[in-house]
Amino acid sequence: MKAVYFICKNHNWGYVAANVWDILEEEGIMQEDAGFSFCGEPVRFRKENENEFYFVGTDIALCLDYPRFLPDMNRYFADADMSGMVTWHEGPNAPDDVLTVHSLGDMASGCFGKAKPRLMRNLIRAYEENRVALGLEQYSVVTEATHWSGVHDGHGDASLLLQFPVPMVDIEVGSDPKCWNDRTACRALARTLTHVFDDDGAVVHNILCVGGVHFEPNFAEASHRMWGNEAFGVTHILANQWLVSGGYEDESGFTRACSAIDAIEGGVEAIFFHDKMKGCYKDLVRRLGAEYRIPIYKHQKLRSPETLVWTL
Repeated sequence: MKAVYFICKNHNWGYVAANVWDILEEEGIMQEDAGFSFCGEPVRFRKENENEFYFVGTDIALCLDYPRFLPDMNRYFADADMSGMVTWHEGPNAPDDVLTVHSLGDMASGCFGKAKPRLMRNLIRAYEENRVALGLEQYSVVTEATHWSGVHDGHGDASLLLQFPVPMVDIEVGSDPKCWNDRTACRALARTLTHVFDDDGAVVHNILCVGGVHFEPNFAEASHRMWGNEAFGVTHILANQWLVSGGYEDESGFTRACSAIDAIEGGVEAIFFHDKMKGCYKDLVRRLGAEYRIPIYKHQKLRSPETLVWTL
């Protein structure tokens, strides 16, 4: 299998990623040059068993210059099984001491990047294992609501997300300068990247999550939960704030929400919604359930998965 990671190695721009690049070099995780360049920069490479890992160094975060990078993304990596962008997380109300993995999409336009729940879960599991191994007790490995930083402050073309056929996630450390410069947290991220194909063989039930806050703890906890040999596959999360600002109460909202489900490889077996939503958004969830003939549950049911009935 094949994975590619886009990592801004420019210490004069941004945070986290350049530290991760240095650690990948320091620990010998990037074994050799791949033999070709991406936008003028040599690509690094590692092979483990039958798995190939490519590390692309950039001068700015991939999402902020997508039109420039997209041709080489498709030229060299359109056949990859998974991709990721390494970056930092920040925000006025964002929690500190978080290690995050999230799917990509723009709720306003309804452009949702492809998602592979099993591989995203593998990254979350590996991130958690590295967090524990490195003694990062104050940190938590969490998911975030689906979003894409290629659209910001009213600028950017979300449809560009649909022009790269490979599932992509953002992998981050957040959310303040102390965390961004925490070398141990960056080391946990670096060591996680080559474990995206390490699979525990669990039966993964793909779900769509709707409502809640950006860092919704109920959905984050579900991404770690196992019962017997079963687990949740958490990818796209449609946060309440963007349901409201995106006008998801109308017909267009239904169509866009369907796009989120359709972007998840293998479809979804159930929808879980935060019950502190307005009635119009609960109606949206009911309509989605009927359209895809799958059950819908309140978020509290995530805590007792052994009681759920799965249809697929």
